[in-house]
Amino acid sequence: MAHAGLNFGIFLAPFHRLGDNPTLALGRDLDLLVALDQLGYDEAWIGEHHSAGWETIASPEIMIAAAAERTKHIRLGSGVTSLPYHHPLLVAQRFVQLDHMTRGRVMLGCGPGALVSDAYMMGIEAHTQRPRMEESLQAIMRLLACDGPVTMKTDWFELREARLHLAPYTYPRFPISVASSTTPSGALAAARHGLGLISLGAGLPGGPQKLAEQWRMAEAEAAKHGQTMDRKNWRLVVNMHCAEDDERAMRECRVGERLETETYFGETLGRPPTRTEDPLGDGLKAGTTLVGSPDTVARGIERLIGFSEGGAGGILFRSHEWADREQTLRSYELFARWVMPRFQGSLRMPAESREWCYQNREGIFAPNLQALKQAFVAAGQAVPEMERLKLRERQKMSQGGE
Repeated sequence: MAHAGLNFGIFLAPFHRLGDNPTLALGRDLDLLVALDQLGYDEAWIGEHHSAGWETIASPEIMIAAAAERTKHIRLGSGVTSLPYHHPLLVAQRFVQLDHMTRGRVMLGCGPGALVSDAYMMGIEAHTQRPRMEESLQAIMRLLACDGPVTMKTDWFELREARLHLAPYTYPRFPISVASSTTPSGALAAARHGLGLISLGAGLPGGPQKLAEQWRMAEAEAAKHGQTMDRKNWRLVVNMHCAEDDERAMRECRVGERLETETYFGETLGRPPTRTEDPLGDGLKAGTTLVGSPDTVARGIERLIGFSEGGAGGILFRSHEWADREQTLRSYELFARWVMPRFQGSLRMPAESREWCYQNREGIFAPNLQALKQAFVAAGQAVPEMERLKLRERQKMSQGGE
């Protein structure tokens, strides 16, 4: 662990509105990953989508490879690789290669495929997606174990004495997580293999209130299969925008949030938005959206973690473009400066060091000021009037005077 406490990162679907230059949008995504790396964010999960015009990254592996060359520390994962769309041998091979190329910074996120339109174009029936994800995950885990050839046949893929030609760079393997949104299938799949869990449902209406129940269900399922679930590998995905004060934060993202919800989720995907006059305010009240000053956002994270009844390992912010480019980057910077350290144990030692100096001013600083005065006298010089005044004021301060 690079630090104590929570990990922070983003879930980069991405969301780019129609009419925006798609080439420049992909470039902004890479620029964002570089900026987050410099700001000390821990990880970024990059999506895979093939339709609907907004979520325009088709290959998270390509983005991970490009970002790895531009960054130094941030861990990069697929958020997620839609397992029913790919032969499991190819998924395993590609992520092992990325594991080597990134020197252990890659993560595999797994899911059944969130956009039904993607599966439709490939002739994949919706009711087969979750069972196929589980079958693929079984194959991938066996391949990554590297303990012999794998033979396995299903109605959509076959492995015949299959093995990887490279073992993972990370021992025994790179981190793997399963996404869970509205159904329990993702949490159960993660539990059966003792993997990490990405709770996308934390950012949906009613989602925070279901977190503790979801985790208890996963722990019970893991126990049935001789596995354990580790809260350090549990990530909660929510919306966030931070500004210097609550009013400014709301003003910066109100229009963009409504446009995304109504034109993409409502019109394009046909998901009734059930909007109110104050959707951002409602999201804040529900704990699914964190918009406001650093203090407001910090309180929102504390509340979200409280819903888990035991804690989680990380918070991921769903990357969006509700605000303009400068405001969005400023949001991430404000969070990194004024919120992130509150949850990572990095503020205690500076505070204790300052308090120690404050409590011991008289014994530490007063003798030094006297030594400075003696140095002028020893050199045969009078203490300058300005310096004498400064010394007098410092002496007052060291003795607690006014």
